Amino acid sequence: MPTILVYGDSNSHGTPPMAERGVWQRMTAAKRWPMVMQRALGAEWDVIVEALPGRTTVHPDPVEGQHKNGLPPLRAILESHAPLDLVVLMLGTNDLKMRFNLPAIDIATSVGRLIEEVRNSAAAGDIMVVCPAPVREVGCLADVFQGAETRGAGLFVHMMQEAARRGCGFVDAGAHVSVDPLDGVHLDVRAHAVLGAAMAEAVRDRHARMQKGPLA
Repeated sequence: MPTILVYGDSNSHGTPPMAERGVWQRMTAAKRWPMVMQRALGAEWDVIVEALPGRTTVHPDPVEGQHKNGLPPLRAILESHAPLDLVVLMLGTNDLKMRFNLPAIDIATSVGRLIEEVRNSAAAGDIMVVCPAPVREVGCLADVFQGAETRGAGLFVHMMQEAARRGCGFVDAGAHVSVDPLDGVHLDVRAHAVLGAAMAEAVRDRHARMQKGPLA
C-alpha cells in the first residue's frame, strides 16, 4: 500500500474562506483536498495529513508563534510515519505575509531546505512540491498579506525550478484553482474538489513513472 504524507498549512488543513479574522473553522474531512485525493486514488493508497494553519516553510512567526516554523518538526513527523512512498510539500502561502517580506525566490529556496530535510531523513522515497495558488490582497486578510501579489509574482516558476533541480515532482495549484475572493488566501469547497482530483492524477502518474526507475 503506497503511503503519502501531505505536509501543509491551512489550505491542506481545510480552513474555509474567512469573512472575519480570528474566527476558526474547518471543513469536514471529506471536503478537504487530501481526502478528495485519497478517494480518487482508491483504498489501496494511504494518505496522512500533517497540516497546520499559519505554517511557514522555515520561518518562526513573531506574531503567531515559533511553532509555525515548518522546518523543526518535519524530521520527527517524517520518521513517526515512516516508511513513506511520497511526501507532498504544499507550503509558501504564509511566507508571503507582510511581516516576513520575502521575495518569491527566497520562498522557493526555503522549500528547497524542506526537501533537503526530507532527503536527509531517509524516511521517504519521493517528494512532490505543490506551489500554492496565488494570494490576492482582498477581504479580512488583505492587511496581513499586504504586497503579497507583487512579492509572489513568479513564485510557481521559482518553485518549479527548485523542484526540477532537486529531482522532485511538481504541481502548480494555481493552474487548477484560485483562492476565494472572500479572503484572498483560502480555497472554497469546489476548489478543494478540483485540486484533490488534479493531485490524484499527478500522484498516480508520478508513482507509475517512479516504479520504472528513478527519475532524472
